[in-house]
Amino acid sequence: MPILQTHQLEFYFRKGQPIVRQVDLSVPKGSIFGFLGPNGAGKTTTIRLILGLLRASGGRVEIFGQELESNRSELFQKIGSLIEQPSLYLHLTGEQNLEIARRYTQVPASRIPEVLAMVGLQAAARKRAGAYSLGMKQRLGLAIALLHQPELVILDEPTNGLDPAGIIEMRELLKTLNRDHGITFFVSSHLLAEVERMCTHVGIIHQGKLLFQGSIEELQSAQVQKRSLQLETNNVDQAEALLRQQYSVQRLANGKLSIPFESKSQVAALNQSLVLAGFEVYELSLQGADLEEMFLEITGPLRMESLV
Repeated sequence: MPILQTHQLEFYFRKGQPIVRQVDLSVPKGSIFGFLGPNGAGKTTTIRLILGLLRASGGRVEIFGQELESNRSELFQKIGSLIEQPSLYLHLTGEQNLEIARRYTQVPASRIPEVLAMVGLQAAARKRAGAYSLGMKQRLGLAIALLHQPELVILDEPTNGLDPAGIIEMRELLKTLNRDHGITFFVSSHLLAEVERMCTHVGIIHQGKLLFQGSIEELQSAQVQKRSLQLETNNVDQAEALLRQQYSVQRLANGKLSIPFESKSQVAALNQSLVLAGFEVYELSLQGADLEEMFLEITGPLRMESLV
């Protein structure tokens, strides 16, 4: 059973202006689910609906198999969240910020050094939060979200504003927490490459509509199907005749040949067969559909619709 599901979730700020449109999310337990979309796509609004911070105009949210609306108190004991920037007392130390949160979550004091260790802030525990870097503040916010040992943690753009080193640090931290502690993460982001590196599953939202949902492997498989090999040789006619015995070959306007990409081993075998047949291979390159191009293709119809 998925740890988080939404069913036909909708939200309107004003009648006739949908912000979230019939979103059906399904987040597997134990996953790192990347909620991917450009700024203004509806990611934060969806998260606020999931956390009960906004009332849905339609549909429902289920967490741990229970409907959110009628089980809020029980469910929120098993959920942690960090929405946008963490709310910290900057004049207090990291440890003191955690102590305040510990009192309202009613967990043992022994939990504070545990979460500091989990996010790598032991050495900065008694340093004022105002002196923390942005990345350290994000990790302290995550430590607060982890205090009550949640099974599901929801993060809204946790790498927003971080430098490249901070982005890598947060990515590796979430992967470690997921692997070592079994925490399911639901992470919104507009960073395409970062979602591919960090997440096990992805949902792509644009203009409030969920356009793709599945594992990273399924997205990569769709990506591979859109890729091709571009070949340039010293004798294009004979090379085309040879390759047509095994592959679907297209001759391009620039005189090169295009062959559907299947795998890295296919590239090696194709190159070897050409060389053994006496051809000079000037170019054998992979073309098309990286993750960014896939995203643009998936969101393309809605992007064009918005321009009409």
